[in-house]
Order: sequence, then structure tokens, then C-alpha cells
Amino acid sequence: MKAPRYAAAALVLAILAAGCGSASRPAQAPGSSAVPLSLTTAVTGPGATWAAVPMGAASGADQFWQLFMLPAGGSRWSLQTPPDIATNGALILAGQAGQGIVVGERPSLYLTFSAITTTRDGGRTWATLPPATGLAGVPDALAAAPDGRLIALGGNQQVTVTGPGGGWATLTTRRALAATPATRSCALAGLTAAAYTPAGSPVLAGTCGRAGTAGVFAYAGGTWHQAGPGLPASLARQHVRVLRLNRAASGDVALLEAGTGPSASLLAAWTSDGQRWRLSPAFRLGGAHPVSVSFGSSGATAVVLSGNRGETLTGPGAPWRSLPPLPAGRTVTLALPAAGTTDALAADGSSLTIWRLAPGSATWGRTQTIKVPIQYGSSG
Repeated sequence: MKAPRYAAAALVLAILAAGCGSASRPAQAPGSSAVPLSLTTAVTGPGATWAAVPMGAASGADQFWQLFMLPAGGSRWSLQTPPDIATNGALILAGQAGQGIVVGERPSLYLTFSAITTTRDGGRTWATLPPATGLAGVPDALAAAPDGRLIALGGNQQVTVTGPGGGWATLTTRRALAATPATRSCALAGLTAAAYTPAGSPVLAGTCGRAGTAGVFAYAGGTWHQAGPGLPASLARQHVRVLRLNRAASGDVALLEAGTGPSASLLAAWTSDGQRWRLSPAFRLGGAHPVSVSFGSSGATAVVLSGNRGETLTGPGAPWRSLPPLPAGRTVTLALPAAGTTDALAADGSSLTIWRLAPGSATWGRTQTIKVPIQYGSSG
């Protein structure tokens, strides 16, 4: 079992970490009624696909987030939750090379900071890193640069980065970034994601208070600048929020939501240099809202929508593809372990069921059920 047992220890750690900050929901653009995106997600790297899934109770102290891994070319998922960390507050994933992953634990119960742990060998061994200020409640609150440096978005809208010695230092805050010339055309309302360009430059994304602007900003030469992407004229009157910003094989991929209500649309955008972007066609949500978003290794994107629906994009230049109705039950996220293959992960208490949609298939097939030994009541 990889759920925590130490509520008393958590209280001690909270006392030691006083002043580290607390989590809060990022600000939204004026008039926005957007539904917060689930922290449940999956990310595929060169050596493995990783998924963070809430298990146990639907919410509260008996909900424990678990980490699952599928090796590249493999057929069986396995439970790989890092040992000896509290997981009630959700797990934030930052992919690395090979079978590596960095995992950040969101604050919960008595904790006010975020434990950070990493593996380079698919979960066989884990190393503890210096803890970060409490991570924000967004899927991309933690990211890794190609050279291993980390960037973290805190719940207090403070952005910190690791240095050569491994410690954390403040890069900026939402307020400081909003005061720079780079954000004047955006009217930055709140930060929603942090990432790195392929060259290792920090990138931040957020929600703009001014319509028709996608809030993505890159840091280079000691200053911030608008990094795009530019939007089509048809969206000039729509407020835009960046739902996700994540590393792909040769660049970054972003998912944008433009507008609210029945007229809202989703767009994916890809960049290989942090400046020039390719946009997907706009997908009209028609009153639905995105529930969770996952990424494949080449920039493929999968979205779980309300109403038991799913949509995917295979990459730049590809159209949106509607999936067959998602498997009955609570499909919490989709995973894209290989080209043309989609896995649906459905959690029910202590059981995780994996359903697979093979290339060319029109029906989901159940491939695996994983029983997680949840120790209810172990958090307090």
C-alpha cells in the first residue's frame, strides 16, 4: 500500500514549514464562469506513460491520489505511488527523460507546503527533493526543464525555480508579471500553468482579462515577453484562458478555452521554439466543459468532456476526433500511450479499470483492473 499513515507527522512538518504559503484558486477573467479543470491527468514521455488518479473516497481525508505507470511498448499498468508522502491533496506530474517523472504533492490536511519526489527508473527507486511552496490547484503547477531544473506555480501565485544547488528561488509573482510591458495587452487575471521551452527558458500561462489574447509569456535575457499564440479574428471578442501548457517531444503544447457557455471553444497550439505556434481547428463545446486533459509524447491531446464524451487530437495539423462514448462509470482521464491508442482510466473506490480503444476500433475493451489497498482512516 502506498497511501500515507502519518497525520501526526504531517502536523509536525506543517509547523516546520510555517510560512511556505497556502493553495488558492487562480483568478479568472471578468465574467468568466469556467469550470475548474480536474487535476487528474496522464502524460506520456519517451519511456513511459504516467497517470495521477484519485482513489478511495470521492473527496475528503479518505481520498488518496495514486500514481500509475505503463512502460513504453508495454501492455500492463502498475501502481507506482511514491512511498512515504501524503497524497490526499493530489499529485502534480512533471515528465522527464526515459522513464523519469517528478511528482509534487499538493497541500492537504495539516500540510502547507508541497513535497517533491522523483524517479528515473519507472518507480523502482525514488529520491526526495527540497519541498516547494504549496503548489497551485492546476495540472501544470510543476514542470521540468531539459537539464532537470524545476519551475513551480504556487497557490499564492508565486513562481519559484530551482537553482544549481537544488534550492528554490522566487522568479516572479502574478502581480509582478502583470506590471510588466509584456502583459499590457493581456490584463493578466491569474496564472494557470508553468513550463519550459525546449531551450530551457521559463514559460508562464494564464487567463487574460482582455478579450482575444492568449496569455503565454516567456522569460529570456532577464525580461518577460509575450510568447503567443496569436488567435484567429473569429475569437477577437472572446476571453481566453490557458487550460494546460506541457512539454511535448520537440516543443510545448497548450490547450486554450475561448469564450464561455454554449459558444465556448477549445483550441490546441504547438510550438517548437516558444515563439511560433500552430493552431488546431476550434472545437465548439456546445455547452459541455472539459473535465480532464492529457498529452501524448508527440503533442497528441486527449480531453474528457462532461456528458461522458471524449475528444482527441493526434498532433499539429490534425482534426479533432470524437471518441466512442466513454466506458460506463467514472472515467477520470484518458491516456495516449502510443500512436492511435487511447486508454480510459476509470476509478471506483479502490479499483482502477483500464479500457483500451485500439487503432481503428469503434469499441472500448477492458484490459485490466488494478486493486489498490486503500487504508481508510489513515490520514487522521
